[in-house]
Amino acid sequence: MVQRQLPMFPEGSTEVTHDLAFEKREGRVTYFYGTLPVFSHDENDDASFQMITAQFYTNGYVKQMDIVRAFGVTPISVKRAVKRFKEQGVQGFYAEKKTRGAAVLTDDVLLQAQQLLNGGQEPYDVADQLGIKRDTLRKAIRAGRLQSTEKKRKR
Repeated sequence: MVQRQLPMFPEGSTEVTHDLAFEKREGRVTYFYGTLPVFSHDENDDASFQMITAQFYTNGYVKQMDIVRAFGVTPISVKRAVKRFKEQGVQGFYAEKKTRGAAVLTDDVLLQAQQLLNGGQEPYDVADQLGIKRDTLRKAIRAGRLQSTEKKRKR
């Protein structure tokens, strides 16, 4: 009689490697290393998924292609997660995303620009005076963020 050696995974789990498996049950994903559950997260928690798979790779438990095959993710997404894990650690997956604000056309700049435009100045003169690109000012006028008294030129 053939006897299976450890590790033995719970029924219904999917093997990633000989030592690592995962199981989806009731909206949760649980990872098993050997016979022990080592991590669990909600099925829709992408940050935790990326963090734990990057950690498994970094610790040498899996190859990147094992993750790609087992979970159906793209190779580049695994590479990006590994890079983030190596550079920022676990907190890199849960940190608030950095977003840019209004870098050039702040409320103060918009107010100054509108006052100059209301004073009859041409948009390109206003842009030069405020030290912003002419296209930036034109786009703001086109988007309705600024009102111009610019006259149509005859062709």
